[in-house]
Amino acid sequence: MSLKLPPVPPGSCHASLCPVRDVLDCIGDRWSLLALVALSDGTLRFTQLKRSIGDVSQRMLAQTLRGLERDGYVTRTVYPTVPPKVEYALTDLGRSLLGMIEPLIGWAADNHERVRRARGAYSPPVPIAPL
Repeated sequence: MSLKLPPVPPGSCHASLCPVRDVLDCIGDRWSLLALVALSDGTLRFTQLKRSIGDVSQRMLAQTLRGLERDGYVTRTVYPTVPPKVEYALTDLGRSLLGMIEPLIGWAADNHERVRRARGAYSPPVPIAPL
């Protein structure tokens, strides 16, 4: 396998020109993938989505959903009721992203215990004191 990343000069502000960094910066945070996975079963209201994810704060989930909506992975539909009803759903782009990430999610589930054991067995190198 030979994966190539586009070069970005060190210290430059051109990281956004690198498609890998630009896309993964949004979906690589703590909550975005969990929100996308939760929406894979269909349209959800905000509280259903929050309940599905579990330990995310309301503020953080709202911020995460705004980013996913901005990047075109999620749609937000507001119904003019009292109180307002808001629903979130995956777009075609969001579904195609999940199709690519599904193998990673499966890999994580299959290898979670191995990773946890490796973390438990790891002992960081002892820093060498300067002479």
